[in-house]
Amino acid sequence: MTMVHQNNSRTKKELVDERSPLLVDEKDGGSKGASLSGSVFNLSTSIIGAGIMALPAAMKVLGLGFGIIGIVFLALLAECSLEILIRFSRVGKAETYGEVMRYSFGSVGNWAFQICILLNNFGILVVYMIIIGDVLSGTSSSETHHAGVLEGWFGEYWWTGRTFVLLVVTLFIFSPLAFFKRIDSLRYSSALAVGLAIVFIVIMAGITFIKLFNGSIAPPRLLPYVTDFTSVWKLFTAAPVLVTAFVCHFNVHTIDNELADSSLIQKVVRASLVLCSSVYILTASFGFLLFGESTLDDVLANFDADLGIPYGSLFNDIIRVSYALHLMLVFPVIFFSLRFYLSDLLFPSARSIDLDNVRFVLMTTGLIISSYVAANFIPSIWDAFQFTGATATVCLGFIFPAAIALRDPNGIATKKDKVLSFVMIVLAVSSNVVAIYSNINTIFNKNVDPHE
Repeated sequence: MTMVHQNNSRTKKELVDERSPLLVDEKDGGSKGASLSGSVFNLSTSIIGAGIMALPAAMKVLGLGFGIIGIVFLALLAECSLEILIRFSRVGKAETYGEVMRYSFGSVGNWAFQICILLNNFGILVVYMIIIGDVLSGTSSSETHHAGVLEGWFGEYWWTGRTFVLLVVTLFIFSPLAFFKRIDSLRYSSALAVGLAIVFIVIMAGITFIKLFNGSIAPPRLLPYVTDFTSVWKLFTAAPVLVTAFVCHFNVHTIDNELADSSLIQKVVRASLVLCSSVYILTASFGFLLFGESTLDDVLANFDADLGIPYGSLFNDIIRVSYALHLMLVFPVIFFSLRFYLSDLLFPSARSIDLDNVRFVLMTTGLIISSYVAANFIPSIWDAFQFTGATATVCLGFIFPAAIALRDPNGIATKKDKVLSFVMIVLAVSSNVVAIYSNINTIFNKNVDPHE
């Protein structure tokens, strides 16, 4: 009986690997042996993304004190949801997030997972494009225009405008990288992307410390502005941004499969969350300290003014260009998984998309065009995070793992699991419903800033 089960599992796995270039299992190849430190780095890279640029704006909404508490709380909640997801995957012998959803809720569960992955990843790509547009072409907030790098260098012309600049970036950077059929082909661009992100964080921290020491930064606001019932509701608009910052659940199975000792996965998760929480707290705090109540939705757009330090203009350009290049190089990695999951959803019985040239070209072209159009119509990354973070992302990070524990197909959930899962769902749904409602009100009332 055991032998039959093993053979069935192997056959199923071989079929999955044949159809999915994303799922590379090292077990059968004998090369499984990722280290603890390497796995922590990989998961941390999955966690830290474009959401980091909106964290200073979230700190502006909540105040420095509540903002730090919010980041720590979401990190702890993410650790709980990841622990539930991993434990139930172990018992159900699920090797991917989609498999544990299918095991718990059938084909409907897997379908819901795929839809959320598509919305989440597409939202991330749009956010990347918006940030790149902000950095290179500038952005406007409260009738104030913040010049982009190209505007600062060459002046305000049609060819330095957002629409044209994003078109050039899409045609000459995104498109060539997006048409690679193997994600391994992107390994060098991904390594460079990590280095560029580090440059951004180090320089921003250095500028903040210099200004702290020379006393040119005002004391930060520790608490949010709460004057009426409406202002209380606006606090919830920060929730989707914080939720988005810690969602890495769809990558944890791949990292788990590569570990030399799978029992170390919990240590990997905890170490990664501690590392990323520290980076988030520092970045959000430094950004809010530097710009205070003038902090924009995309903090990179703030780096267009005099920083009050020697070579401030040079540092401004280095910070903005380094992170814009970072996003350009990360874009195709996110795009790769988006294209795969969309193909898997629309053509579940077809052969792998990299083996069908017509489908590959059509889907790649369609997704690139859709991302470009959305980035030109969505006004800011705050608006993008409000809807993707409050819907698909919160489902992937918190609602689905909690629902798996409540469903409890193997009868292993403890009373603590069920209580925690119930609380997790209530918190996630209520806070994000309020955030969506508040953001919709803001869209229809142009005179109100949702995080002012």
